[in-house]
Amino acid sequence: MRLQKYLASMGYGSRRKIEDWIQDNRVKVNGKSIELGYKVKKNDKISLDGKQVISTRAKQSHKHIIYNKPDDEICTRHDKKKRRTVYESLPKLYKQRWISVGRLDLTTTGLLIFTTDGDLANKLMHPSSSIIREYVVRIFGNPTSDEINILKKGVQLDDGLARFNSIDQISKKKKLNSWYKVALSEGRNHEIKRMWDTIGYRVSRLMRVSYGPIALPRALKKGKYSHLSNQSVQDLYDYINGLGEI
Repeated sequence: MRLQKYLASMGYGSRRKIEDWIQDNRVKVNGKSIELGYKVKKNDKISLDGKQVISTRAKQSHKHIIYNKPDDEICTRHDKKKRRTVYESLPKLYKQRWISVGRLDLTTTGLLIFTTDGDLANKLMHPSSSIIREYVVRIFGNPTSDEINILKKGVQLDDGLARFNSIDQISKKKKLNSWYKVALSEGRNHEIKRMWDTIGYRVSRLMRVSYGPIALPRALKKGKYSHLSNQSVQDLYDYINGLGEI
């Protein structure tokens, strides 16, 4: 396995970032600088910035969890404003670190996937993967069918055209609020809220309920995490492998 792919699989960063480290001589094998394309051997000692990161080629066991994010946590490791981060609620790791598959806005709740496999995380987040994300959204008001069709066909945002892959009303009752389940294949900043805003409706609640083959269990309470089952992990890797080269 090539060095950059191997380190990415260990959670140190994306392959492209690691390639930059190799070219900058930050990564060394057996005390020596190496070139891109180097293939890791059984007894290699690899170091990053002078610190040994691994001593053998033995495959490390990765961990994968899902987390139900509440609306008062942010998706960064450290916050200058001292607000609580999602990482404070995750289980501690030894010689590994959690990598978040994408982010959610401060007020957006629901499914977050965390993994120690950097290569997997990179593929799940890559724009070319076009992975479907599903959300439950509450808006003020009751849109007409014509307005809903506008969102299906696409609306122009300041950073390009955006459209829902699907949009289904959850409750048919006429109330002050309306609930919808929407799906889209990208994750631009505040995209869903901005889309509804273009047709004159304000989002009052937003929750992610699925990401690719992984769905948020109803039993998982806000602020709690759950380890993915072996089958769910296999489904995740099978899903990514089915996308081809990213």
